[in-house]
Amino acid sequence: MNDRAIDRRAFLAHSVAAGGALAGSTLLPGLASESRGLATKRIVLIAFAGGVRTRETLGTPANVPNLAAMGDEGVVFTRARSSNLGHFGAALSLFTGISEARGIRENARGNDPTLFEYVRKDLGLPASEVWISTSGGAQQTNYSYGLHPEYGPSVGANTLDGDGIFNKEFRDLIGAYGRPREMDAREDELLQKMRASIGSGTSETRLNSPESAAKIERYILDELTRGTADIRGANAADAKALRVARNLLTIFKPTLVGVVLQQADIAHGSFNGYVEVVRQNDAAIGELWQAVKADPELRATTAFIVLPEFGRDSDLNSRRGLDHGDGSDDLNYVSCVCTGPDFQRGTVVREDVRAIDVCPTVCELLGANARYARGKRLPRLMA
Repeated sequence: MNDRAIDRRAFLAHSVAAGGALAGSTLLPGLASESRGLATKRIVLIAFAGGVRTRETLGTPANVPNLAAMGDEGVVFTRARSSNLGHFGAALSLFTGISEARGIRENARGNDPTLFEYVRKDLGLPASEVWISTSGGAQQTNYSYGLHPEYGPSVGANTLDGDGIFNKEFRDLIGAYGRPREMDAREDELLQKMRASIGSGTSETRLNSPESAAKIERYILDELTRGTADIRGANAADAKALRVARNLLTIFKPTLVGVVLQQADIAHGSFNGYVEVVRQNDAAIGELWQAVKADPELRATTAFIVLPEFGRDSDLNSRRGLDHGDGSDDLNYVSCVCTGPDFQRGTVVREDVRAIDVCPTVCELLGANARYARGKRLPRLMA
C-alpha cells in the first residue's frame, strides 16, 4: 500500500469530524473535496430501482455493457444487502442511510434527513447545486428532503420528475412559446404547472431563489425542444429521468445529482419486458456516463454510484414474471457499481456491505456528515 493510499484513507477516516466543522459554512462547490485531497467534486447516485436482480445485470453482462464497463473502471460490490421494505421505503433507505419501512402506496415524507440535506447544510450549498431526477411521479419527490427538525425543505434537493414535466403537452406549448403573442388560458395553465413543478411555488417546496428558478425554467424550456418529450418505450419515464440528469450535469455541473428509476417493476407480469427495461436503462446510463467522460472538467471530478433498491425472487411466478417476496439472496442482495477519480479500478468486493452504506459514503466523499445515518462508509473503495 502506498503513502498516497494511506493519506486518502486517513482523510476519509476523519471526515465525520470535518463534516461537523463544515456545518453552517458557505463553501464553493468542490472546495470541501479539494481541502481533503480528493479529486471528487461531484457525485451521481443512480437508484436503479423497480427491483432488479444481479442475474439480469452483472450476472448477464450482455444486458448491461455500460454498467459492466463502469465496473471494470471502478469497484463492484457484489453483495450489497438491501432492505426489502417496498419500493418506496427501500429506495428512500438509499438516500437516508436508514432502513425505511413504507407502504407501497404511501405518499409522505420520511422523518430522517436525506443525503441531499446533509450535503447542502454542511457545505452551505445553494439549491442549484443539489438535484434529484425521478421517474415515478409524486411519491418519488418525497426523496428530496425529510421532516427532521434540523433539516427540511430549506436544504432539500431541487426535484424534477422527467415523465411528469417532459411530456407532449409541454413540448407543444414550447413550440409556440417564443412567438410574441399572448398565450391563451390553456397554455398559461400548462406554463404555471411547469413553474410549480420546479419547487418555487409554495412555502413547503420553495427551494430556489427567483433567479435560480428563472434559470431552471429556461433550462426546462430548452430541454423540451431537445427530444426528451418524444422518448417512447417500456422505459420511457426512466430514460427521461436519465436524460434530465445528463443535461443537468453538462449544463449546470452541480455537486450532487440523484436519479431514481422505476420501470423495471414491469417484472411482476413480464420477465421479458423487465429484461428489456434493464437493457434500455443500461443504454441510457451509458449515455449519461459518456456525456460526463466527454467533458474534461466533469470527467476529472465526477463519481458514479449505481445500485438497485432490492432484487427479485429466485423463481418465476405463475405469470412468468418475477415478484419480490421470497427472502432469497436474489432478492436481498444487489450489486453496487462505483466509478470515479478517487476510486480503485477493476476491484470486486465480495464481502457483505449494506445498501444503507451508500448515504454516508456519498456524504464523506463530499465532506458532509451523515449524522443520523446507520450505515457506514463502503470498504475498499478508495485508491
